[in-house]
Amino acid sequence: MSPELVGLLGFVGLLTLLTLRVPVAIAMIAVAIVGNARIVDVDAALARTGADAFQGAASFNLSVIPLFVLMGLLLAAAGLGADAYRALDVFLWRLRGGLAVATLGASALFASVSGSAVASATTMSVVAVPEMRKFGYDSGLSAACAAVGGTLGALIPPSAVLVLYGVLTEEPIGDILLAGIVPGVMTAGLLMITAYLVVLRRPELGADTSTKPDLGHLAALRLVWPVPVIFAISMGGIFYGVFTPTEAGGAGAALALIYGVVTRRLTWAGFVGALSRSVRTSAFIFLLVIAGKIFGFFLSVSRIPFTVTDFVGGLDAPRWLVIAAIFVVYFVLGALMDEIAILIIMTPIVYPVVIDLGYDGVWFGVLTIMMLLTGLITPPVGLITFVVSGVTNIELGKVFRATFPFTAALSLAIGLVIAFPGIVVWLPNAAG
Repeated sequence: MSPELVGLLGFVGLLTLLTLRVPVAIAMIAVAIVGNARIVDVDAALARTGADAFQGAASFNLSVIPLFVLMGLLLAAAGLGADAYRALDVFLWRLRGGLAVATLGASALFASVSGSAVASATTMSVVAVPEMRKFGYDSGLSAACAAVGGTLGALIPPSAVLVLYGVLTEEPIGDILLAGIVPGVMTAGLLMITAYLVVLRRPELGADTSTKPDLGHLAALRLVWPVPVIFAISMGGIFYGVFTPTEAGGAGAALALIYGVVTRRLTWAGFVGALSRSVRTSAFIFLLVIAGKIFGFFLSVSRIPFTVTDFVGGLDAPRWLVIAAIFVVYFVLGALMDEIAILIIMTPIVYPVVIDLGYDGVWFGVLTIMMLLTGLITPPVGLITFVVSGVTNIELGKVFRATFPFTAALSLAIGLVIAFPGIVVWLPNAAG
């Protein structure tokens, strides 16, 4: 049996295990061990599994993930997400659909210090959705804004998913984090415009019954000053070469803790909860990284990535068409499985193809995350949509239907990044 056939059967086995609801990491490790044993040798396969498990977890670049996750959870426990929403409501309450736009804007602000799509979506579900429904907004639109806004946590730095891509491809972590800033702001702007247009076209979805907030503009700015300060210190430190990404994560987590303690908004229970969730989230990501490293070796010995690269290279097709095909594949996979699992499984296959076509690895990293954003809100899986539906007790189908216009906005953002790569690479290049 040829290595390529073993690799193909391995993919079939992996999809079968995932269909049977076997955890992604366990399924990848099991398939890789069996595949390596068939192609190489049983003893060599087991030895390689142990070595990859140790080397995968020992990577210094992974140390940035728990630090950024902890920073976001500490700030969430200190109520910064609610503050961001209240502050934007002060500036947007007169606008038709202003609460929907404010929810997406607050999600973008919170994403810039949270590093987690799930944390951003959960925070906005608790803070914004009840407020929107109180003022007559459609429940589906309210939940959809929280869900779609939460996806920005995977794109706007500090993003654990961007860091994970850098670890998988060995692209510079600092460059990837900086590269996510401009596309993240652009995507947030497109989503906010979409929310405004949705309510403008269908006024019954966003009844204009909100009242003037009890805060002034200056007081609103005082609520969110930690966001630009912490973001500027962590990301600015990377831009100017003062911090490594890991040091930036440590500085951000320390500033988040100091803010919570000094303002007395971080309770002991909130602190312990943030530590607990950051440990569990980091352990989950580390296990996936280990599984990805083991599965990646199986792919290399099966020669699947090389076969795919040679096949694509032999096609007489424009480069943009290949990228469009990858987007379609990611979109379909995003409707079936978790975005981190897609990143772990697909990156070893498509990354060599993209590099062989002459594209920049940092650019493709940001584009990959943007492609995966659609999967976070696409049925039948749509992880973020499930989270928001569970937190708000709003019917899942209603939330999915309300996300369709925002999926179009995300697709437009992807198209702009493909057409104008400078949107992504300008800031890393400026940093040298």
